[in-house]
Amino acid sequence: MTDTAAEAPAEPVLVKERRGAVQVLRLNRPEARNALSPELLTAIGLAMLDAEKDPDVRAVVLTGTGDRAFCAGMDLRGFAEGGSGGMSGNPDAMRGFVRFTNGEIGVPVVGAANATAVAGGFELLLGCDVVVASEAASFGLPEVKRGLFAAGGGVFISTRIPMAVALELTLTGDSIDAGRALALGLINQVVPPAAVLDAALALAERIAKNGPLAVHATKQMVRTASTDLERAKVLAAEWQPKVFGSEDAKEGATAFIEKRDPVWKGR
Repeated sequence: MTDTAAEAPAEPVLVKERRGAVQVLRLNRPEARNALSPELLTAIGLAMLDAEKDPDVRAVVLTGTGDRAFCAGMDLRGFAEGGSGGMSGNPDAMRGFVRFTNGEIGVPVVGAANATAVAGGFELLLGCDVVVASEAASFGLPEVKRGLFAAGGGVFISTRIPMAVALELTLTGDSIDAGRALALGLINQVVPPAAVLDAALALAERIAKNGPLAVHATKQMVRTASTDLERAKVLAAEWQPKVFGSEDAKEGATAFIEKRDPVWKGR
């Protein structure tokens, strides 16, 4: 007798859905609070590279499945059983994931924190450009409570918030609520849990309406300026003739004069 349930293919650990010019990526391990297994890390890295290469994708929304967590961080069960806590065997995926968490993916990424994000889950949000969060969510870097440190970028949180607060979060490992995260500038909007994805999509669509070349350049310069102002000035000098002399720049001015929506070409 065949067990059809057992033979049914498992759902992917990362679900992809296109909403117009917005690529939605949904962490899909709700039974493990969307913890970051090697398979999920690999899927995120490759999906970010795919979105960056696709000229029809103007923004990405990253969210999670369920209402228990956006992402609980590294899969500690797998790590305790001898796992590395990272991805293995796919250099492209590793490159994509690292570029995402470093804020280097060219396409803008909107985080949609449907629930709590801690450890590597919080670091995923730090890799996003803007974040919409549930009012019921909490955020933290509890790695020190497990004898680890926030190796996915969390130890550099002092580039985003005051040093005293950065040390409080990383040394105590305690979480903060959505209200404090908003006040610190770690997230952009706080909405009711049921409204998180819609609010994130609306924000992504506002970004996606803008000139893609200008958005890409702006993201790179603003992010670089937060850690290396002199390098950002060099980038600005490099980008100005490319952007201001682009077809999109001419189209933007023409559309404004003709009182119509611009038709971007990304060049």
